[in-house]
Amino acid sequence: MHRRITVLTLQVLRNPPITPSQKNPIYSQFNPFARGANGLAFFRFFSFSPVHRRVPDSDDPANLMKEDGVSVCSQMWIENFKEPDRLVSNLTSYLRRFELWVLAYQKVCADEIGSYVPRSSITRSALEDLLALRNAVLDNRFKWGARLEFIIKSPKDKTEYESLSKRKIKAILTTTQPAPFQDKLVQEVLFMILEPIYEARFSQKSFAFRPRRNAHTVLRVIRRNFAGYLWYIKGDLSVILDGLKVGLVMSALMRDVRDKKIIDLIKLALVTPVVTSPVDGEEKKKKKKRKYQKKKVLAEDEPKPDPYWLETFFGFAPEEAEKLPSWGHCGILSPLLANICLDELDRWMEGKIKDFYCPSKSDVIWNSPEGEAEQGNTSWPEFVPTSGPDKTRKMDYIRYGGHILIGIRGPRADAATLRKQLIEFCDQKYMIKLDNESLPIEHITKGIMFLDHVLCRRVVYPTLRYTATGGKIISEKGVGTLLSVTASLKQCIKQFRKLNFLKGDREPDPQPCFRMFHATQAHTNAQMNKFLSTMVEWYRYADNRKKVVNFCSYIIRGSLAKLYAAKYKLRSRAKVYKIGARNLSRPLKERKGQSPEYQNLPRMGLAESIDGLQYTRMSLIPEADYTPFPSNWMPGHEKALVEYIRLDDPKTLEEQRSCIREQGLVSPQDYISMLVWNYKRNAIVMDQLSLDRFCNRCKYCNNLCPSNAFDVLCWLLGVLFYLYPTLAMLKHGGVIRLGRIGDGTLSKFYTLNL
Repeated sequence: MHRRITVLTLQVLRNPPITPSQKNPIYSQFNPFARGANGLAFFRFFSFSPVHRRVPDSDDPANLMKEDGVSVCSQMWIENFKEPDRLVSNLTSYLRRFELWVLAYQKVCADEIGSYVPRSSITRSALEDLLALRNAVLDNRFKWGARLEFIIKSPKDKTEYESLSKRKIKAILTTTQPAPFQDKLVQEVLFMILEPIYEARFSQKSFAFRPRRNAHTVLRVIRRNFAGYLWYIKGDLSVILDGLKVGLVMSALMRDVRDKKIIDLIKLALVTPVVTSPVDGEEKKKKKKRKYQKKKVLAEDEPKPDPYWLETFFGFAPEEAEKLPSWGHCGILSPLLANICLDELDRWMEGKIKDFYCPSKSDVIWNSPEGEAEQGNTSWPEFVPTSGPDKTRKMDYIRYGGHILIGIRGPRADAATLRKQLIEFCDQKYMIKLDNESLPIEHITKGIMFLDHVLCRRVVYPTLRYTATGGKIISEKGVGTLLSVTASLKQCIKQFRKLNFLKGDREPDPQPCFRMFHATQAHTNAQMNKFLSTMVEWYRYADNRKKVVNFCSYIIRGSLAKLYAAKYKLRSRAKVYKIGARNLSRPLKERKGQSPEYQNLPRMGLAESIDGLQYTRMSLIPEADYTPFPSNWMPGHEKALVEYIRLDDPKTLEEQRSCIREQGLVSPQDYISMLVWNYKRNAIVMDQLSLDRFCNRCKYCNNLCPSNAFDVLCWLLGVLFYLYPTLAMLKHGGVIRLGRIGDGTLSKFYTLNL
């Protein structure tokens, strides 16, 4: 310390940086060389050392998180929906964004441990490992399917791989293992980058493995657009979901994406072999099961398995939704890659639909040359009036995963020609051999099975009312066909039999559900109620919703009655219903005279309440949902994106302004600008109309002021609606009209009379 003071003293005395001045008292007060300065100030001056600010480290994970990952993803969706047809060549910049890697870590951790991990809860070591994984991917050092050497591990993985025995290491290297945690992270990042690119390009005819496009959407589209079709081609292309050649997948991917690092990363995931266990399925069946299996105790951070009701409902998955593609080490990228490959088929079919359309003037419904306009009764789209002999030739197409459905309005020969062309297209594009049996042509009268629902036609004779010339309302009997979408009861019985809930074909007999034998009556009823609620939602758009749900309720109720009869030794279902009531809401273990009545037990906290089974009567089951489905439907998130892009476009703002001028209105922004400008230019004389309409001169200060309380209210409304450019305000006399601009028109929704 003394050496430091001495050196600094010599340097300062030789080259004094500050010249004392007697004229400035403030300077002399804080200057250690000034007269009257004490020794403490002198010591402080010479002991001062300059503070050097630390340069931020570019490799520090905290410095790399500049934005929120969700905002980065939102910007990607907006950019791709704004220009959906552009070639994407610079995706490595998004691959460098550390925010996306943190967001992927949060999503994968939620799947691994069953709970969401906030960004503030991620440890420093996890962020450093995540950064190392990102750098390994960018430097081409990342390897898919690692078994022992990991850059980052799952939070629940506590295994010390360095201390494993040779036997365990050999088992890890030669048997089937779940995908590594770091592979899932890379897959998630690639998925977040590629999904917005292709969602903006995918056809509106595909509905599987896409957000907000589920089986219910397919059924509603079929009810809306497939009315009046006579011939149907139902195709099974699920062979494509099992896997395609790497060259075909990469050529389909490079049609829109030209980033070399992304392409190489996905190609490496497809080419790298997946290690599977050498044990065959037959040898697995021959293995003896342990007689007594201990119950597995879950760890604290281990997610719970699916509950029984959800597992049972998954057993009802239709044939079209059973298969999920899994290609190499792509993981969650596999469904997206399958849709990318099958999108070429969708585009080819859209061209065929346009070429096939041939309108007829004598047709009642489809007679416009374009074929895109709303025609017929839009509130009852499944009804098609009977046309003459010359009908419009029309076709529609829909795809759910690897299954397609084509509806044709025309002769069967046209359907046969289209099937031949489809077989040739699949052979050339996907190198798969299809035949007439895999693409059957069926008439609507036989019933078309799709997603466990049957499409059939019924002839109806409704009373048609319309307004003739002169304003007369005419009612007359009509005839037409009605497209009916009904749930397949045969398929429902088949699924129940597969789950061991019943046996027998002609007269299904419920079987006891012994998997719930050790559960309480309250828990068992609650599980089955959740299952029945899910079944009611699954058959929501079926015409026979009440019938099929009533059958499901009968099977579940009979199965539980047999279970309770065996569990409580009541011998028959009739005795169970007698004690437990029709909905099994009464306790079956109650003994009279030894305990209070059951109604008082839940209040006393001595018993848990038992909910009765739902939908035990037909009147309790809701009706089918016939809500009209718009022809140009799109999911809610796509609507929001399109609307945001339209409002962000300067042309939209100019159209709104021109609409305001045409209507003679004043926007809140212009009104505020007018008021502020008029208040500021006091010296400039305004025209008499503006003075009379907006302002008067104050007799005290001679400034422009609001003429009365009415103008003050207008000014306040202008301030309130300043942030809403789609609002407009008109001031006329003692009336204020507020309106909203939408689609080039003004809709008045508020009027204030003062």
